[in-house]
Amino acid sequence: MCGIVGYVGRRQAESVLLEGLRRLEYRGYDSAGIALPENGGLRVIKTQGRVQDLRDKVEPVTIVGTTGIAHTRWATHGEPSDRNAHPHTDSSGRIAIVHNGIIENADQLRAELIGQGVAFASDTDSEAIAHLIAAALPHTTSLEAAVRSALAQVRGTYGLLVLDADRPDELVVARNGSPIVLGIGDGEMFIASDVAALVHHTQRVVFLDDGEIATVRADEFRTSTVGFDAEHTTKVPTTIDVTAAEYALAGHPDYLRKEIADQAEAVRRALRGRLDHRFATAHLGGLAMDPRELRGVSKVVFLGCGSAYYAGQLGAALVEELARIPATAEPASEFRYRNPVVDPDALYVAISQSGETMDTLAAVQELQRKGGRVIGAVNVVGSAIARQCGAGMFLHAGPEVSVASTKAVTNMAVSFAMLALLLGRVRDLSAADGKRIVDGLHSLPDAIDAVIADEPAIAQIAARFAKAQNMFFVGRVRMWPTAREGAQKLKEISYIHAEAYQGSELKHGPLALIDAEMPSVVLLPDDELLAKNLTTIEQIKARGGAVLAVTNADVPDDCADAVIRVPKTTPELDPIIFTIPLQLLAYHTALTLGRDVDKPRNLAKSVTVE
Repeated sequence: MCGIVGYVGRRQAESVLLEGLRRLEYRGYDSAGIALPENGGLRVIKTQGRVQDLRDKVEPVTIVGTTGIAHTRWATHGEPSDRNAHPHTDSSGRIAIVHNGIIENADQLRAELIGQGVAFASDTDSEAIAHLIAAALPHTTSLEAAVRSALAQVRGTYGLLVLDADRPDELVVARNGSPIVLGIGDGEMFIASDVAALVHHTQRVVFLDDGEIATVRADEFRTSTVGFDAEHTTKVPTTIDVTAAEYALAGHPDYLRKEIADQAEAVRRALRGRLDHRFATAHLGGLAMDPRELRGVSKVVFLGCGSAYYAGQLGAALVEELARIPATAEPASEFRYRNPVVDPDALYVAISQSGETMDTLAAVQELQRKGGRVIGAVNVVGSAIARQCGAGMFLHAGPEVSVASTKAVTNMAVSFAMLALLLGRVRDLSAADGKRIVDGLHSLPDAIDAVIADEPAIAQIAARFAKAQNMFFVGRVRMWPTAREGAQKLKEISYIHAEAYQGSELKHGPLALIDAEMPSVVLLPDDELLAKNLTTIEQIKARGGAVLAVTNADVPDDCADAVIRVPKTTPELDPIIFTIPLQLLAYHTALTLGRDVDKPRNLAKSVTVE
């Protein structure tokens, strides 16, 4: 949420910063800005709108400088506007800062600073930090010491990057709850909130931990704790296995379409080396649990937000069905606030594509404080949740840029199927049933490709239903999480109001909303509930509602107003393959309506604030 970029080195910083912002725009696109040293002061240019709007304002100016900071914003405090865009400066214009996170005591700090005669130029919580740093500078010996003093007065979360016009050869950066990564080049250093901004230049990186501060120069960096004790910390650079090519569109019109198309290969990566055909089980070495520990798990609880929560619901259903262990899923955003009873024999699974979701990270920390055993299911190596958990399942989905998650959600579900298989095989799941699941997982990539091959037909169906103002997504038992995820995708990128219901619940109230203007997407797997689901369709049609059926059953085309057919797999895995046509339905509905599918309004990719 929000994108930070910084550079210090030999190159012209302006071009490095603008390119970095372009690669991070999926993290926030309400406004953008840039600051560079110029003639002993700072040149700050910012604007409401997209990064291209900033580029249009910057390029006629051409600021010559080899150090700078930049930001693309997702608004939390203060409406999107030029004045609320980052970077923010102190009253003299000497200090510029860019900030991700939320300052919880911002009102108090603003009141105190105004009382001291400080005039604020924005409505943001972030601006107070710039004024606090400027106030501390006369009493300190370094910019780092001034930042340290300012942060001692701040309560909240931050990924912070600071530029001082009087020290144009260095930047100071700090982290508490919002990601910051340093990229190490040859005589140059890069700073960003996401490796996407760095991989074009370097793959050697250092991830700051919460409570760390760093002073960064072109040829060196030093890190220490944020507190006044300034205890030195040792950071060993790591090499990330991600290249700039993985962020390229590769001929696709947008990232969402690319990431939908990537899913078969992403699933193959997730499965590679993890399926044991001989013993009909899965290998998940990252769990760091032996068979005796796995058998001792009393229940499994999945924690995630948004689509990750729905993937957790799917995982809970798989664990109960295959392993016969009680399992549930909860929104991570609510978990710690209800004072949960933590079972020391339970296995808690924290789910996050970015690995930086603040609500989920806070749930992990609450669990660990109460003695819970928690593993991560994340897609970003070195992310906060991965480091906090220390064990878990890496999703191997590859970089995901579009705000609406597709391949990461699919790989979450596949990973949870392997977890359920592993837990089942150390308990009572037979080798024959284990082999059936292994074979089903092995066939999933080809099934996904088969669904995507039917995209033109799905696009035509999407165009038929795109005029709807509201839609129902209906699924029972296994398909309930898939229906919720389908509704989520449609809401996210098309802005059509959509709700998901269990088919059995329609007659307990929601049928009152069915009319000719309210279409329903009914998930119709070939399982033991097929007859009941066909009855649900008849109930909807009897009230004048249009029905789109998504099915792998041998039912006639006239069972619904439109039919999307998907390949058969083993029934337990049907919810995974049924997700793919719902992604394509949402995608083509959004295109029909002229939406920006990669950057839906009001949303950002990585939610690092509460």
